[in-house]
Amino acid sequence: MADKIVLNLAQVLFVIAFSPLAAGVLARLKEVVQSRRGPGIFQPYRDLWKLFHKDEIVSEESSWIFRFAPYLIFIIPVYVTLLIPVLTSFPLFFAFMGDMIGGGFALALGGFFATLAAIDAANPYGPMGASRTRMVGFLAEPVFMIVFFTVSFVAGSTIPYIVQQQWINPVANFFMPAHVLLLLAFLMLILAEGGRLPVDNPSGHFELAMIDESKSLEYSGRGLALVKWGGHMKLFVLMCIYLNVLVAPWGLAGEQSFGAVLLAIPQVLLKIFVFLLVLVIIESSLAKLRLFRISEFLGAAFVICVAAMVSQIFPL
Repeated sequence: MADKIVLNLAQVLFVIAFSPLAAGVLARLKEVVQSRRGPGIFQPYRDLWKLFHKDEIVSEESSWIFRFAPYLIFIIPVYVTLLIPVLTSFPLFFAFMGDMIGGGFALALGGFFATLAAIDAANPYGPMGASRTRMVGFLAEPVFMIVFFTVSFVAGSTIPYIVQQQWINPVANFFMPAHVLLLLAFLMLILAEGGRLPVDNPSGHFELAMIDESKSLEYSGRGLALVKWGGHMKLFVLMCIYLNVLVAPWGLAGEQSFGAVLLAIPQVLLKIFVFLLVLVIIESSLAKLRLFRISEFLGAAFVICVAAMVSQIFPL
């Protein structure tokens, strides 16, 4: 039991430590594809270090929600990390503390408090972006639910570790129509929840067009660092769920030993790097959608999820 707790902590440290690196690699790859000279892959670490050493300015008119939200945004991806296979293919100590649906609700809770904090600051651009974020969230959450329900039909469970063992094995299940459709729908969901193109432009700083970035406009110092770090971890956790549960569960530690876990780290990072290449291709090929076209994008993801569920319930 003690070993599993230590391995849980190792997974948490892995996500905390490498999520800014994944964001830096993604930004750097986009600069290379667009033939521009941008910052290095370690720039997110420098930004976080700088922000943690800056003074934090908090409006006297703001409530406890504004002060509490950054810590919640940072902690929730850490909580979800305890539930999912990040480095190990066997259940750890906290694996049955919640299922995939609970993890989805937890991530939605973080977004909800981030929206409240943006409204609480009374900045005119914060509530504008918060309303757009909630629109995206309301459209994305049904997709979350249908994805997890369809997965549970195959695996007979919504526990990520059980799904990982049942969904891919045997390998023939990988090419089932329901699985292929779910992979496409979940990829669209990652683009929406991660604030990536074509739903949102993370590198854009025009206040009237901001969606995800508008929630942190009033934060500074430590609060802004926690919000940014939490955003990096949320995207990293979604990628781990997508890759380690649905796409490629290989390369994870199958033995309860620290050597096997250390060996799994470069293999998981390699899978994430390949997925980042896919994201770069997508973001470099598509333009940002207009606000009211986002509903069509997520509506298509919902229809794909429903088609996956129907194909699973009524196989040909």
